[in-house]
Amino acid sequence: MKNPIIAARLDPQSSHKLEQLAKATARPKSFLIAEAVRAYLKEQAWQIEAIEEGIRQADVGIFADDKEVKKVFAKWGVDAD
Repeated sequence: MKNPIIAARLDPQSSHKLEQLAKATARPKSFLIAEAVRAYLKEQAWQIEAIEEGIRQADVGIFADDKEVKKVFAKWGVDAD
């Protein structure tokens, strides 16, 4: 299967930076854009998996109790009282 072509609009500043990066790395802009999309999708995938796991746990009644919630909040310097 051929790679599909997708068009996107960039603001002038991003377009200029992409052009500079393409020149500096001797890579086509399309290569850099494809790499950026792959990295973004990989980076975001864990969030979707975590949300789906949370929903699965909630569906079977697995919830954190007040003590567990306060412990996590305290870890991040948040007063949960």
